[in-house]
Amino acid sequence: MLKKYKRIRILLFVAFVIASMSFFCAWQNNDITTTYINYSNTKIPHEFDGYRIVHISDLHNKQFGKNQERLLKKIRAISPDIIVVTGDLIDRRKYDLATAMIFIEGAMKIAPVYYVSGNHEAWSGDYENISRKLLSCGVQILDDNKVKLIKGRAEIEILGLSDPDFLTSSYMDGTNSSKLEEHLMRLSDDSVFQILLSHRPELFDLYANENIDLIFSGHAHGGQFRIPFVGGLIAPDQGLFPKYTSGAYTQNQSTLIVSRGLGNSIIPVRIFNRPEIVVVTLQNVKSSI
Repeated sequence: MLKKYKRIRILLFVAFVIASMSFFCAWQNNDITTTYINYSNTKIPHEFDGYRIVHISDLHNKQFGKNQERLLKKIRAISPDIIVVTGDLIDRRKYDLATAMIFIEGAMKIAPVYYVSGNHEAWSGDYENISRKLLSCGVQILDDNKVKLIKGRAEIEILGLSDPDFLTSSYMDGTNSSKLEEHLMRLSDDSVFQILLSHRPELFDLYANENIDLIFSGHAHGGQFRIPFVGGLIAPDQGLFPKYTSGAYTQNQSTLIVSRGLGNSIIPVRIFNRPEIVVVTLQNVKSSI
């Protein structure tokens, strides 16, 4: 009889552990966190003081409630001036453009959306259709292009780089950044405050060499599994214990903001790494003192 009760206690304990782990993983993969960053620069015109940018990356056609309402509700509450999307709206392995477009259509009702491609768009084989759908919604696609943002008599520039995997066929090919360097040299202008959208954080040296002021990137998925007080465990194109996975990094006059992203690709689970919306508020230096 005692052995029977012992077995029951063990089974109950195992069931509790499994249920707890399942709940934890579900929470880690679906509960969206919002990260707020204040960014100051002497080149920011006073008209853009308080200008609020929502950064979205690596959705991988993940769904957050019916019609993406949980995600969109959080963005609405922020009241951004613009929304920037740094690639991988879709996942090439479980391709679902419709789910990604539901988010885009909702986001466009909140604020103007600026977008650059990621490696999953590059390898999807459907980028012509993806870009056509984005343009039809009014999204500004910034692949190897730039536009001016104007407030009053002041202006800043927002530019973007298409993903280098449009030049490759798999991860085994490595990263061909030659075209990125070429486009960045053409687009960069140190006389004006510039924001760059580029999917790849591991190319920060390239962006910093051109003195780009503020860069938004994704791709690393926060390192997928984050070790408390250490950081991310693994990231594409960075390997184990990657350098750029989350938050702000500074090099010379350039600041890189890396989003942990929202969805997953090869590895379906996040640990200590909840889906993330990043909010960056621009500050005129005089007003931030």
